[in-house]
Amino acid sequence: MTTTRPATRVAAAERPVARVLPLLGVPHLDREFDYRVPESMSAEALPGVRVRVRFAGRLVDGFLVERTAHTDHQGELAWLERVVSPEPVLTSSLLRLVDLVARRWVGTRSDVLRLAIPPRHAAAEKSVPEPGAPAGVSIGPVELPTGWEDHPMVARFLEAVTGGVPARGVWTVPPGRDWARSLAALADSVRRRGLQVLLIVPDQRDVDRLAAACREVVGGGADGRDLVADLSAGVGPSARYRRWLRAVRGHARIVVGTRSSVFAPLPEPGLIVLHDDGDDSFVEPRAPYPHTRDVAAQRSALEGTPLLLTSVDRTPEVAEYVRTGWAHEIRPRAGLIRELAPRVVAVTDADPVQARDVAGGRTRLPAVALTMARESIDVDAPVLVQVPRKGFIPTLLCGSCRTPARCRRCNGPLRAGRMDEVYGPVELACGWCGAPEPGFRCVACGSRALRAGVVGAGRTAEELGRMFPGVRIRTSGGGEILDSVPASPAIIVSTPGAEPVAEGGYGAALLLDSWALLGRPDLRAVQNALRLWIGAAGLVRPADEGGRVFLSADSESAVAQALVRWDPQGWAERELADRAEVGFPPAVHMMAVDGPAAALAEFLEDFRFADSVEVLGPVDLPPGEELPGHDEVEDPERVLLRVPPAMLNDVAAELRALIVRRAGRRSTHPLRVRLDPVNIG
Repeated sequence: MTTTRPATRVAAAERPVARVLPLLGVPHLDREFDYRVPESMSAEALPGVRVRVRFAGRLVDGFLVERTAHTDHQGELAWLERVVSPEPVLTSSLLRLVDLVARRWVGTRSDVLRLAIPPRHAAAEKSVPEPGAPAGVSIGPVELPTGWEDHPMVARFLEAVTGGVPARGVWTVPPGRDWARSLAALADSVRRRGLQVLLIVPDQRDVDRLAAACREVVGGGADGRDLVADLSAGVGPSARYRRWLRAVRGHARIVVGTRSSVFAPLPEPGLIVLHDDGDDSFVEPRAPYPHTRDVAAQRSALEGTPLLLTSVDRTPEVAEYVRTGWAHEIRPRAGLIRELAPRVVAVTDADPVQARDVAGGRTRLPAVALTMARESIDVDAPVLVQVPRKGFIPTLLCGSCRTPARCRRCNGPLRAGRMDEVYGPVELACGWCGAPEPGFRCVACGSRALRAGVVGAGRTAEELGRMFPGVRIRTSGGGEILDSVPASPAIIVSTPGAEPVAEGGYGAALLLDSWALLGRPDLRAVQNALRLWIGAAGLVRPADEGGRVFLSADSESAVAQALVRWDPQGWAERELADRAEVGFPPAVHMMAVDGPAAALAEFLEDFRFADSVEVLGPVDLPPGEELPGHDEVEDPERVLLRVPPAMLNDVAAELRALIVRRAGRRSTHPLRVRLDPVNIG
């Protein structure tokens, strides 16, 4: 840390002007300001370092963007107060990416920088060795990584990656394939040729799994394991910054992280891999709310870094990349999917034979599902049961007309304190006001009968325990998530995304209550349901080894057929075409502008593209959405803008200009802008 006393300040002999971006978080001040560099700081005050400057009478943090010899400022320049660290963390390539993200997602660069660069820890800087000489790219034929022999196209992709070609690929994980081991082998192949690899996954569980696979593949004891760095907030700020420095100084050659790692400025980037782009964890909850997949795509285009998008399913956004030729699919050899996929049976409760209750009213499992489970247990294989919700019975419906059971006092949802085997839910109480409900009667039809709306994991485990006495029942989800289970008779009841891996694969999987996923009021509800189903079904043994999957959905529906035929690519292509027909992302962009009703009225008056883009609303803010300072916001509303892709940059610039003008007028409640929000409303 370098400081000077005002009396001893002498301007630097060379390039005495520092162009600094203060981290103010205010839209109308999102620009560089010039400061004079003291000679005593000249050696450390280099582009990319953290500095402190005085702004409006107070000290603020910032980044030194550029050193120049002259300034356009009329008047006396303030002095650079301090070089916080000589570490150049804001590289030129990262600054270009930050500029692009701020413009595209209508945010400020200071907000993006807080996402991109972790907070500094001085001890971590001292503990990490200085950058060494570049490793250099090795020359020679590219060999297929271990486990990729059934994907001959990957050799051409790796040749392009190591040859400096900005290749972009899409890989759909085959059923039964350990995606973590496959990606680890691919990353190690690129690492051995002198390049760094960035692997981005949704959450900490995936980080742990993938980092362990990478360390196993790299080998070589402690030195080899140090070649892998895992970046996530869960390790703590000091450890996170130390690992981040190991990556940006070039010591870590394989970097595994969550969404913010997409910004990591690697000195020798060879490949960026993003796995499971349909996971909502990739949507940044902080302004300007970018999606990691889109940031990775923009970074690939901006820097020319090769990109690989992998998943067990296919999102319409990735299908659009393939359709336009921006990315190319890495296909397996012919017939591989048919060899590895389990047999899938889709049955709806509209089928009176297959879906009849064989347990005398004590379970909702149809005969075909119970048969699958019994056959799996008979061959000493575990059974996976996926339920959409955790807990016991999250919601209750009228047993006759399926109207949600509501409290007669406050209209809140009724909850069951416990369940009786014969009489169903007892000890009813309101989930909002807590008032007991001793005599429920449906307001729609007058019936006193109740049924579970979505039976949770706890209730399902209880049902299965009665159906399979002597078989171990385990749950995974909520506070306790299992990583793996042995190849022995057991029933694993899991919530979506928390399914453990079974040694040798599951003998059967039962995917229950599909309507709870498909019925969500969300544009991406069906897409998310298929992703969760295929992720669970992919853990089951191949059909030739007896693997079976039961799906409680209409077998004639397109999404059920996508699972039955194991064709997520075909479903994504059809979904993309359907969305293009009705004007939904990714065919067009949807920009959600949220704010108080009065502020949105002013916005619509000033918005100059109102005749060029489709304006929808204003409408009430969707349930579950809250504005910053929501307690003080009256009448929160949303306006949706349907923007053609060719106009996105112009519309984003216009929105930014409007927000800057509002900030300059010190408007009480600023507008919030989200590009392609997950919850459109």
